[in-house]
Amino acid sequence: MATIDMTAQNFEPTIQNNNIVLVDFWATWCAPCRSFAPIFEAASEAHPDVVFAKVNTEEQEELAAQFQIRSIPTLMIFREQIIIFSQPGSLPEPALNEIIGKASELDMDLVRKEIEAQQQQGNA
Repeated sequence: MATIDMTAQNFEPTIQNNNIVLVDFWATWCAPCRSFAPIFEAASEAHPDVVFAKVNTEEQEELAAQFQIRSIPTLMIFREQIIIFSQPGSLPEPALNEIIGKASELDMDLVRKEIEAQQQQGNA
């Protein structure tokens, strides 16, 4: 599956309507972003069950601000509408594929329980 361009308009529906979404925050002037792009595209072809999306931080400043993007490229993985991974910097192809595999195997019931426990601690 090819990557999709994500904007403020299609961000929420994309996250809500797909099980796993990988988001690459990038900019045209960013050399590491340009070198990571073919790796991201190849991974999108290798993992058709995952949505791969790119956010141009220059054009989508509101989204970049919302997610506090301070360094690009930044990769985020949403699973069942929860951010389960966020890391600045590009990744080599084997590391990206490993992270995708781990994201797919993650026990989301356990993740939700951990989030709930953290929220309860924060309210105590």
